Amino acid sequence: MKDSTLADSLAFDTAPSSAAPRRHVGFAALLGMASMSCGQFGSALSAPTLAAFGAFSTTWLRLAWAAVILALVVRPKLRSYSRAHWRAAGVLGVAMAGMTLCFFSAIERIPLGLAVAIDFLGPLTVATLGVRRLRALLWPLLAIAGVLLLAHDRAGWVGDPIGMLLAAGAACGWGSYIVLMKKTGALFPGLEGLSVSLIAAALVATPFGLMEHGLNIAPMQLAATAGLAVLVPLLPYALEMIALRHMPASSFGILMSVEPAIGALAGFVVLHQPMTALQLAGTLFVVSASVGVIVASK
Repeated sequence: MKDSTLADSLAFDTAPSSAAPRRHVGFAALLGMASMSCGQFGSALSAPTLAAFGAFSTTWLRLAWAAVILALVVRPKLRSYSRAHWRAAGVLGVAMAGMTLCFFSAIERIPLGLAVAIDFLGPLTVATLGVRRLRALLWPLLAIAGVLLLAHDRAGWVGDPIGMLLAAGAACGWGSYIVLMKKTGALFPGLEGLSVSLIAAALVATPFGLMEHGLNIAPMQLAATAGLAVLVPLLPYALEMIALRHMPASSFGILMSVEPAIGALAGFVVLHQPMTALQLAGTLFVVSASVGVIVASK
């Protein structure tokens, strides 16, 4: 029997589902929160490696490590997939690579909390497009207000234009990622779709990684990226694929509004990036928006 320990331990229901059972929404939300915590604290812990070796090569190696680890655990049945499977996984892989390359390049230039706040515009767009009742717009509007507060410090609006543009590129990738992750999760059993998508993402990121340092990879960078790959992207992507099987993409998009708050907290705790009273208020706003959408989904 194939060793699928990771997939079995995470996938409480590996059968694809087109509708999210209400009883699973709360558990899916917990998976989303765990994913965001891993992602943002992993991003903060990545700062020394990014500074030492560069964003492109570090991101490429993390994707490569994640792809190798998950492929060894899941052992995807590559010969059994149809053209639709390959297309879905390939497009998701492109979105993953673009999102992570842009995001980690952005946090080299702007504070983590601000980068995540701009990045959140992607899932916020997905959430807003899924709104069918006028009163449900309250949660996206509350989340927008929180994001704006998080993007302001004592000196005013923070960040250089290139960093903010890269964060906007990551936002486009993140919005696409949510929609594509849900589709891919429905096509493949367990975590096989994620495994194939990570292989595609690593391949897409390879030219960027080689462009930065070529094949002159320091042993320290190999070791650091192997450990960081578990926090970002392996665990977050796996948890999010499972959560999206049991939650509408629009609700998941609003749940992601907690991410700027977690990013600001990770920046404060790990990188000692200070938070103002307005940023603390922004944190409260985005958490309230996420709680509201989960309650409304039940």
